[in-house]
Amino acid sequence: MLLEIIYSKGAWMRIAIQRIALTVFLVSGSSSVLMGADLTKAYEMPDAAKMIERDLLKPPQTYTLPKSCNLNDPASIARGEFIFHNLNGKKAKKTPPAGLAKFVEMKGKDGKVKKKPKQYGNCVACHNIEGAKGAGNIGPDLSNYKATFIDSKVRNAQFVYQKIADPRIDNPNTHMTVNLTTGLFSPEEICDLTAYVISDKTKK
Repeated sequence: MLLEIIYSKGAWMRIAIQRIALTVFLVSGSSSVLMGADLTKAYEMPDAAKMIERDLLKPPQTYTLPKSCNLNDPASIARGEFIFHNLNGKKAKKTPPAGLAKFVEMKGKDGKVKKKPKQYGNCVACHNIEGAKGAGNIGPDLSNYKATFIDSKVRNAQFVYQKIADPRIDNPNTHMTVNLTTGLFSPEEICDLTAYVISDKTKK
């Protein structure tokens, strides 16, 4: 009787140990399968090469002042002034002059067209100029630019246009924004900024 009891207990212990071993194997096996699974198929993987290519600046480019650029046009000067002194359409308190919008329509990744604030220059953050409020001093002072540089023929409108469009042409290490090569502004907007910078502001 005692031997039967001992035998039955031993058999029960063997069965229990076998069950535990089987459970451990199944759990560890499923973990291995889970750890070895290719989860990249579960979500969208961005193309890193394309992202880097998109973010890299294009080489410096030379631009020519368009013949259509009317530097004496009051409307062009007004647009240039607005772009110079404001960050974007959302931050701008005043109504932009004719030909300049506060918001632009852009198509998102979902294909839907959404309105986004128009990006302006906020040039005043780095440059001082007539009528500037809280002007920065990182860039050169542009006050009295016409008399100092244009009338003296030290520089011309072409120089200013190129400098705003892509300043890396004569300064590869510049901290100034690259505005036309990056598509931040259009050629017409570069014209407006040029017209404003070289305008006679003493007549106001």
